[in-house]
Amino acid sequence: MSAVIEFLFILMIPLVVVVGGLVSLFAVGALFDALENPAEVSRMIEASFRRPPRAARATAADHYYQPYWQPPKPKTP
Repeated sequence: MSAVIEFLFILMIPLVVVVGGLVSLFAVGALFDALENPAEVSRMIEASFRRPPRAARATAADHYYQPYWQPPKPKTP
């Protein structure tokens, strides 16, 4: 049992160090990007709270465009 624990300890410590280093490099890069372009960061934050665009409305029955999946309406003389 102690051999398994030792193996996992030896395996996990380098992985944690490497992943922590990558995360810290990403955070430092994001910080420098935010310091270089503060207007862009505020625009991105505001965009995350913006409402999504409205859903498309269905066309009227007499509209020139009819979806191809709808059967054509019979023409009345």
